[in-house]
Amino acid sequence: MSAPDNLEAIWAVPFVEALDALDALMAQHGRVFLVGAGCSKCAGLPLMEELTTNVLNSGGLDADTTNILKGIQDSFTGASGPNIEDYLSEIIDLLAIAERRVERGATDNQVFIKEKQYAGPQLREAAEKIKRTISDIIECKDKKIDITVHREFVKAVHRPIRPGKIDSSGCVDYLCLNYDTLLEDALALERISFSDGLDGGVTGWWNPSVFERDGLSSRIFKLHGSINWCEFDDDPLPRRVAGNVNVQSEGDKRILIWPASTKYRETQRDPYAQLAEQGRKALRAASGSQKILISCGYRFGDSHINLEIDRALHESDGRLTVVVFTSDDEPQGQLKKWYENSAVTEQVLIFANRGFFHGTTRTESDSDLLWWKFENLTRLLGGER
Repeated sequence: MSAPDNLEAIWAVPFVEALDALDALMAQHGRVFLVGAGCSKCAGLPLMEELTTNVLNSGGLDADTTNILKGIQDSFTGASGPNIEDYLSEIIDLLAIAERRVERGATDNQVFIKEKQYAGPQLREAAEKIKRTISDIIECKDKKIDITVHREFVKAVHRPIRPGKIDSSGCVDYLCLNYDTLLEDALALERISFSDGLDGGVTGWWNPSVFERDGLSSRIFKLHGSINWCEFDDDPLPRRVAGNVNVQSEGDKRILIWPASTKYRETQRDPYAQLAEQGRKALRAASGSQKILISCGYRFGDSHINLEIDRALHESDGRLTVVVFTSDDEPQGQLKKWYENSAVTEQVLIFANRGFFHGTTRTESDSDLLWWKFENLTRLLGGER
């Protein structure tokens, strides 16, 4: 592990005061963390851009899948930062079109990608192979993954906020956009009780009622699925199966990674619909209470996630505070919209690489603050001053 960053720039009065204000908010509010791919970088896992490149260059995809993926990639020429999730979404959208035509008895039941036609089974197989490739890359079977920072992070989050007093902040919710299991592994190793929606153990089954169990210290909502989830034929609900267990009699075991913005799987038995609803509830504070959402490692590139946060902000009647740690020097994109929106700007605190932005406050720095890096945020949450 590289030497820790020098955080001296953060200790200047306006910035350390912003951190003190964050500590006060966390002591008074129900806490929700939005965890993105940037939080897994310190463990040696790829960012989304790197993951996209690794999949495209993996060499493990067959000719059909490679042609489909390259054709989809070409269709995004000129787009701003498309990634492997966008490409998967496109494939699943096309799969939905092909399957709908088959269901309706259409004679033309194939779709075009770069002037070549593909049937539904080809698209489904391609999506599965891409997801398995993603899983192989993230699992890093050829090397050990260092989760030291994640263990320190969960210890910091779940430590007593006010020494000598019982922590009354209740269960901490994690809205996790990552496919990896670093957060779950860290919580388990630190003996912090949690639920991820599956009952059982190494092998388990989907049972969202576990989110409501008494005594939980945390809940993890894997909004994009997980590399250790699979599904059996004719059952859309995820299972977790130990790697050495043979389940071939149950049909094709498929890794579940959220692939689309489509209505392809609209059903009350869709785990993603259930997870989305749980995520919405996590952002809503009950009357007389407050919620704080702390975003780390997320670049606000998912329009659906952004929309849910935006709705929660505007519907909260001031009871939701959003705290964002971003590597951008100042608010960009969605963050800029919130910062410049008088209706919600007081509810949004932006810890940017070159400043702190909140309401009418704009405190800029001549040097990189680096508080947005997951390992540095962990140090700050742990009480380093």
